[in-house]
Amino acid sequence: MTTTAPARAALASPPASSPARRRGMPGRRRVRYALTVAAFLLPSLIPLLAFVIGPMISAAWTSLHSWNLIGPMQWVGLDNYAHLLTDPATRDAFLHTVMYIVGYLPIVYVGGLALALALNARLKGRAALRGMYFLPVITSWVVVALVWRWLLSPSNGVVNNVLAWFGIEGPGWWADPAWSMPSIILASAWKDLGFVMVILLAGLQSINPDLYEAAQLDGAGWWRRLVSVTLPMLSPSTFFVIVLSLINGFQVFDQVYVMTGGGPNNSSQVVVQQVYDLTFRYGQAGMASALSWLLFFVIMIVTLVQFSGQKRWVNYD
Repeated sequence: MTTTAPARAALASPPASSPARRRGMPGRRRVRYALTVAAFLLPSLIPLLAFVIGPMISAAWTSLHSWNLIGPMQWVGLDNYAHLLTDPATRDAFLHTVMYIVGYLPIVYVGGLALALALNARLKGRAALRGMYFLPVITSWVVVALVWRWLLSPSNGVVNNVLAWFGIEGPGWWADPAWSMPSIILASAWKDLGFVMVILLAGLQSINPDLYEAAQLDGAGWWRRLVSVTLPMLSPSTFFVIVLSLINGFQVFDQVYVMTGGGPNNSSQVVVQQVYDLTFRYGQAGMASALSWLLFFVIMIVTLVQFSGQKRWVNYD
């Protein structure tokens, strides 16, 4: 079939909304187009500038000064960063944060996966159970931390009383330097299990049932189906959970502040808690801003490493 010259010209010309066509617009039309785009972006752009980008720029500027939140700023350049990189307190705060992540992530993932597998089966009242397990997720962290502080009280806590019934002497939990971080990990995992469960449950329900039928025909048992079918097909949801949990883990603060305040003896001092202390206890806002940016770079590097390695184990087919 032949095509006329006007038709060929129409096919070759870019659509009205293409960049090439916009470059050919008169000046007044380009301005009108830009204003239209800006009008649609403003509802999202204004909060982004006011509450994210603006504070980040302000923190970057503050990190180059010495400031006690009251007097004028004094320029110190990169001295705050140099001090933090050689300060043992900063090293310990990052170490405690990594310890929290190492303890928290396996518990919350394995527990969330177990709940997702159980509630993906045909159980009576599974909708109510899903709601019950998700309830802690929407509960205030202050409330959860106070409840767990009471449950893990060394003197009259419920957990130690139950252990005493079996003749076991309970530990000091959040009052013991050796148990303060495990106490925070336990409370954090309990609160976030429901969120991980929902994400993994959605991933389980998107797996093609034909894969399980084929595996059963090949004689695969429950464990083999879990390892060879469920976990590989669940890898996108797993990747999402790991990335989000790592980002949130590096920023852990609420439960630490309420349960231990970074103690005892700084045994549970994490990075964000140190940022808070530097700002509001010691009046070193410049140092705290520099530490915030160091934490940002660490999170960014860890996240980029995860995204660069996802092709090796994440299956999107």
